[in-house]
Amino acid sequence: MNLANALTFSRIICGPLFFALYTLPIFFPGLFTDSAIWAVPLLWVIFILAELTDMFDGMVARRLNLTSDFGKLFDPFADTLLQITLFLCFVIDGIFPAALFIVVLYREFGILLIRNLMQRKGITMGARMGGKIKTVCYIAAAGIALLYASLSRLGAAEALQPVVKTVALVVFALSVLVSVLSFFDYLRVYRTAQ
Repeated sequence: MNLANALTFSRIICGPLFFALYTLPIFFPGLFTDSAIWAVPLLWVIFILAELTDMFDGMVARRLNLTSDFGKLFDPFADTLLQITLFLCFVIDGIFPAALFIVVLYREFGILLIRNLMQRKGITMGARMGGKIKTVCYIAAAGIALLYASLSRLGAAEALQPVVKTVALVVFALSVLVSVLSFFDYLRVYRTAQ
């Protein structure tokens, strides 16, 4: 495993860590009442580190000439696992609606199918521009949702919380729309390769 792939792999580790820290006070409110507070900075550290590795793994791969077909598939795979994990936390917490989350899941499984079909043709389909824009939108939605969850858990800025939650929901809905549109771009590329 080269450095770029190791950075990518770290996102796969960050997902379960984030999930565990985020959901402890939800699933075990009696046992972990204070964890809602002490976990907030740790959640932000995990979130920021995960997103930084997303930015740096591609830069490292290009700069050190470590790009590979494996890396082109591994990077979006790690992104998807992380983002789905984050979104699941926010669905469990009641920040994001489950219906939009299902659309995200269907889109991501659809992309997985398209990539597999392309691979059978000997073509490795890495992330396309629409997929990269989708990822930025996902990051924005997750960041705003985490801000809302943090404010809520810390009991801070109570008057601002409903506004932040609404903004998170709007950005999430927009990111779902972008993800669906990018799916059709991937589908178009697949049909062209037929």
